[in-house]
Amino acid sequence: MLGQMQSQPLLISSLITHAERHHASGEIVSRRVEGDIHRTTWGQVARRSRQVANALDSLHLAFGERVATLAWNGYRHLELYFGVSGTGRVLHTLNPRLHPEQLAWIVNHADDRAICFDMSFLPLVQAVAGKCPGVKHWIALCDADKLPADSGLLGLISYEAWMSGQSERYVWPDMDENSASSMCYTSGTTGNPKAALYSHRSTILHAYSGALPDSLNLSARDCVLPVVPMFHVNAWGIPYSAAAVGCKLVFPGPAMDGKSIYELLEGEKVTMAAGVPTVWQMLLGHMQANQLRFSSMTRTVIGGSACPPAMIHAFNNQYGVAVLHAWGMTEMSPLGTVCTLKNAQLDLAPEDRTKVLLKQGRAVYGVDMKIVDESGNELPWDGKAYGDLLVRGPWIIASYFKGEGGDPLRYDADGKGWFPTGDVATIDADGFMQITDRSKDVIKSGGEWISSIDVENIAMAHPAVAMAACVGMKHPKWDERPIVVVMKKPGTEVSRDELLAFYEGKIAKWQIPDDVVFVDAIPLGATGKMQKMTLRQQLKDYVLPGV
Repeated sequence: MLGQMQSQPLLISSLITHAERHHASGEIVSRRVEGDIHRTTWGQVARRSRQVANALDSLHLAFGERVATLAWNGYRHLELYFGVSGTGRVLHTLNPRLHPEQLAWIVNHADDRAICFDMSFLPLVQAVAGKCPGVKHWIALCDADKLPADSGLLGLISYEAWMSGQSERYVWPDMDENSASSMCYTSGTTGNPKAALYSHRSTILHAYSGALPDSLNLSARDCVLPVVPMFHVNAWGIPYSAAAVGCKLVFPGPAMDGKSIYELLEGEKVTMAAGVPTVWQMLLGHMQANQLRFSSMTRTVIGGSACPPAMIHAFNNQYGVAVLHAWGMTEMSPLGTVCTLKNAQLDLAPEDRTKVLLKQGRAVYGVDMKIVDESGNELPWDGKAYGDLLVRGPWIIASYFKGEGGDPLRYDADGKGWFPTGDVATIDADGFMQITDRSKDVIKSGGEWISSIDVENIAMAHPAVAMAACVGMKHPKWDERPIVVVMKKPGTEVSRDELLAFYEGKIAKWQIPDDVVFVDAIPLGATGKMQKMTLRQQLKDYVLPGV
């Protein structure tokens, strides 16, 4: 017997339709590439998204063809989120922090037919255009009078001229909810990047889960500033969840420094912001230097890489801002876990509560996870056993675009496919997961594992350390030994011996690094993560003391 409910496909167009119908006056605020602050509403975004849809139809792009964006967080990018996917085309968000050669490879691999770009990326577009013959349309996200006299791009048009003359009337098509909606390429730290191809269904389910109280806890009462880029896993799905609940959105545009972010937080009365640790380091540095406080922000979501305990302490104890430690992957759309306390943990002593909050958190509804040993046997949830972290769920990939890399899943005895995250983790009895390392970064010393994250977090707690990376170096007796690579805060000093002494009593003696290497900068990838592969290459001539 089947249920007798209406059958309606889960489509991204339904999000913007809902936002317009129920939250039309909700504000969307953007700092533009031009430098000014632009204000619009969900109602206006909905109307302009339909104009984008009509403009795409005028280009005669086929169903499923890719439309790429090379843009900062802003209202025009938001319009493309709905206007492209809503018509059945696929939104492909390009990462402008990639090298031009890699960017061109991605554009060609994705078979992009149109690229919409912010004018600040014109030099990058000019560098790749000649290598991307499949791109037939170049659209600059600006007014017609802002187009350069000679861009070198054949048929370059302005976004406003292209879409503003189109009708605001458009009937969003019905389609299979499993149709592709958007795509995002992995960072490609080993080999060429691979693409996760999201569906309308996976995106809507992810938007639902992301807004739940134990996830990002979004509502129409919130003002949300996603510092995490819209070109990085769709800003963690926040634009879609925001449309579902009708909250106010504030976009930072290209200004990602601490001062600019703080001005938006205070000027727009932001209640929640989301970003990676490197961005919040700049914000906290600006605030501490100028003795500033938050007047409206109550929580921040920190993900992309492990959040240092010192940062959680600063937000919680100095500024009264709750930190939601989150974890996920491009292949997971990306939300996997969020660290929100359970009722029984609210009365824990402060130090015990902090220990829980340092973990990556509990799986949100829709995500199942487990840890396994080298033979694939599931390990207990006791907070002690650590193993490879596997995940499955309706917004987790089954395969990469074009079948790159073959079948990525591992299958259990019941035939269920699990995606291997590449992380090593523990899970405690309450379901709280903690990443102990990336499988490729874990340090094996004398048959024992050393968590590079633990070593880095201790270094980051030192007042003179701005950033720290722990890597394993070859050792003739112990196989590997850890060293910590440190970038100091401007105007501060700390010696090798002082920093190594700082580890005493905080970690087992055999886990204390053998050496400290001071550098002017630690290489970061396109999404703000430390590039340990690059760091190891830079240290290829390094020799451990006494070896």
